[in-house]
Amino acid sequence: MRRTEYLPGDNVTDSLLNWIRPEIRALSAYHVADAEGMVKLDAMENPYALPQTDRSDWLNKVSEAEINRYPDPHARKLKLALNALMQPPAGTATLLGNGSDEIIQMLALAVAQPGRCIMAFEPGFVMYRMIAEFTGMQYVGAPLDDDFEIDVVKTLRLIDQHQPAIIFIAYPNNPTANCFHASAIEQIIKFAPGMVVIDEAYHPFAQDSYIDTLAQHEKLLVMRTVSKMGLAGLRLGVLFGHPLLINEIDKVRLPYNINVLTQKAAAAILKKPQAMEQQAAQIRQQREVMLQQLADMPDVKVYPSRANFILFRLLQANATEVFEKLKQQGVLIKNMSAAGGVLENCLRVTVGTEEENAVFMRAIARAMNNE
Repeated sequence: MRRTEYLPGDNVTDSLLNWIRPEIRALSAYHVADAEGMVKLDAMENPYALPQTDRSDWLNKVSEAEINRYPDPHARKLKLALNALMQPPAGTATLLGNGSDEIIQMLALAVAQPGRCIMAFEPGFVMYRMIAEFTGMQYVGAPLDDDFEIDVVKTLRLIDQHQPAIIFIAYPNNPTANCFHASAIEQIIKFAPGMVVIDEAYHPFAQDSYIDTLAQHEKLLVMRTVSKMGLAGLRLGVLFGHPLLINEIDKVRLPYNINVLTQKAAAAILKKPQAMEQQAAQIRQQREVMLQQLADMPDVKVYPSRANFILFRLLQANATEVFEKLKQQGVLIKNMSAAGGVLENCLRVTVGTEEENAVFMRAIARAMNNE
């Protein structure tokens, strides 16, 4: 074997970077904004902590964790808790991931092959595209119409042309917050040559699901997360589907991907979901208040929301300038305007606590009035 030696003055870094795939070098890393000291309304998090009365059980469970041992590789107790809460049909299999992102990655790895593609809707969740590119697959973005709905004719044409191995459908969609029409989704499921994954990350706020239809469609998979329920820090996603499909996808899962602390804490918390359900109800109530308040503002077009965030467009003011003025007032939301296209001059705000939402409403009024 020939040994490569570097002499002083050689550009070692450039030589090493040449081994990195060109498509990876061309990517930008997923950006998370610094929110220290800010009213944080940019990441669709549940703003409420668990009540003190509910913390003792899971703290006791976590304290029992044998952190010197590897966790249960199949997270059996946690799966039982998730199944009891989410109620997939009998005979459905369950796969867990370190957040939904890892599940998306496992799905992509399981089907990745030259010439194959992953399809999702645009604008949509950026990780569908990024993970497709990470795994060396083609990504096809099916454009939504001006009302952020699926154009069925164009979508079926793209499916026929590209024959995607996986189609991701976020329900509700991120960043547009709407649930696509059932008739459009049904046509896609019937026409798709490969798997169709319904991403129900925002289910606690939409209260609508395809999980009951899993038994009717072998190609259908439903993905959920506990992040929006108030457990984002645990990093736990779940995929439900036909046992034969789940078994194959499970083969690319890294061993012990759900750590022992997450297993213990989540299993304990999910057995008593009442507090999280109450918080979701508070967020839904506050969402309706914010939708009305934003709709009452001049120069603002507000889009319907079935999630815990709201997308709105500024009709006269510059969205980037307003975004920066909000930051100067200590309020962080998401500037969607940089994406351009149907998101031009759009901003997205997470529904926070009543107090946080009031701070945001005062801040955006000042920003819009150049105060």
